[in-house]
Amino acid sequence: MIRRYGVGKRLSEMVTYHGFLYLAGQVAADPSADVKGQTEQILKQIDELLEEGGATKKGILTATIYLADINTFAQMNEAWDAWVPEGNPPARATVEAKLAKPEYKVEIQITACNGMSSHGHGHDHNH
Repeated sequence: MIRRYGVGKRLSEMVTYHGFLYLAGQVAADPSADVKGQTEQILKQIDELLEEGGATKKGILTATIYLADINTFAQMNEAWDAWVPEGNPPARATVEAKLAKPEYKVEIQITACNGMSSHGHGHDHNH
């Protein structure tokens, strides 16, 4: 069953299906912060969405990180490295991109799983 969270006209903040969690690109709620600060805010928002979907950051499969300026890579990584679960980093790509608003310096999109094939009904093996 497809479930949508934070549904707006244009997008949902998260869509879950068969134990997979697909998050919209997350940007900082307070974009006046620097790159490290924006990254910390985004990672906290990701933690909250994962919790809502029954997952933890250990279940993150992929992450795509968009930076308005690739020269801020080290600042973003300061926050990321402090947050990413040791021994369980996701597959990741980081690219420079023009973001939706000039004050946004970082956007992160992830896909995760909660370890359950069918929202906790372990008897569904017909994928």
